[in-house]
Amino acid sequence: MTDISVKVTVKYLEEGVTVAGTITRAQLTEAVYQEVGLSRNESSELVESLLSEVSAALVRGEMVKFSSFGSFSVRDKNERIGRNPKTGEEVPIVSRRVITFRASQVLKSAINVSKSSISDTEVNDVE
Repeated sequence: MTDISVKVTVKYLEEGVTVAGTITRAQLTEAVYQEVGLSRNESSELVESLLSEVSAALVRGEMVKFSSFGSFSVRDKNERIGRNPKTGEEVPIVSRRVITFRASQVLKSAINVSKSSISDTEVNDVE
């Protein structure tokens, strides 16, 4: 993980943010601003640029990998027959493309560390 993601992860774990919490673009921008030292506008542009590049790559059907984080890919799902659970009626489900995310082992390990035993050194050792 990069220093930014490690510090953000530790910050949110220490503050007790639950799994149901959401990190917004504004929070990502603020983290870049505080950790990298760019202006708030430059930080916002950087976050927006990153998200645009990731989105564009996925639209083109490319895989997007972030070392020590995970990978995003687009998968084609074939048409199939489903059932309405209420009526039991068969309903065709049209073919579509879906985005999948596969977490890296580093990320899986980081989220399975107990909150009480986490420290900067432990998280940095995961790199």
